[in-house]
Amino acid sequence: LSLSFSLHTLEMATPKRASKRVGKKSKSLAAKAGLTLPAARIGSQLRMARYTARVSPSAAVYMAAVAEYILKETLYASMNGMEAKKKGRGGRVTPRALTLAVRHDADLGELLKDVTLSKGGVVPNVAKALERKSKKASKKRASATPRV
Repeated sequence: LSLSFSLHTLEMATPKRASKRVGKKSKSLAAKAGLTLPAARIGSQLRMARYTARVSPSAAVYMAAVAEYILKETLYASMNGMEAKKKGRGGRVTPRALTLAVRHDADLGELLKDVTLSKGGVVPNVAKALERKSKKASKKRASATPRV
């Protein structure tokens, strides 16, 4: 049993090399792109899902940017809806507020038309056929049709 190794392969960290490394601080993909959502984690999820053989880092950044944009739009619309109902004084965003915001916004409604938000309820809507008839309309009909 003989162990042999070359001294040339082992590199010691000298003070000069250590000082060069201290100056540079690594930035994450999300920080480089100016994003809040973690692009690296989204990239690893894309790779683990096996959608394709290879996933580039820029694909992860792009997907994180799109997801962050949709998230900001949804939260902005729900906060506006809460302020319109005077419930948004620093309150929390409820599933009901999210549902109403998504369903009232044309673009978000089209994008999330098949999505069911848990505890969100439904948008209040009464069909025209179920509405109560006004007294004026019933009087006009009564005078127009003769009694038999």
